[in-house]
Amino acid sequence: MIEVIASLAALEVVGVSGMHGNFATGVVEKISGKNRGKGVKVDLTDDGIIIDVQLHMNFGVSIPEVAQEVQDNISQTLKRMTALDIREINIHVVGIQFEKSALEEE
Repeated sequence: MIEVIASLAALEVVGVSGMHGNFATGVVEKISGKNRGKGVKVDLTDDGIIIDVQLHMNFGVSIPEVAQEVQDNISQTLKRMTALDIREINIHVVGIQFEKSALEEE
């Protein structure tokens, strides 16, 4: 459930083009038709939750600014919806989405 909330909160931020999953999540997505929690890993520790988010950003955005907005949005959303303590939210930019040129769209 935490993965789903974090994934949706990350996708709300302008500049994020999508989430990244590994081969296993891709297979599950193809079979089930669902991509809940894609690109999010949650570790529950005694000190709080550690969240790792793997995402793709749009070309030309400020990566530090968008990453900070993603962290803030995930933190605020989880605080509103759960009573869990968040220790870390780590953002991993694993790809850049370039805009399609006019030739590619035809």
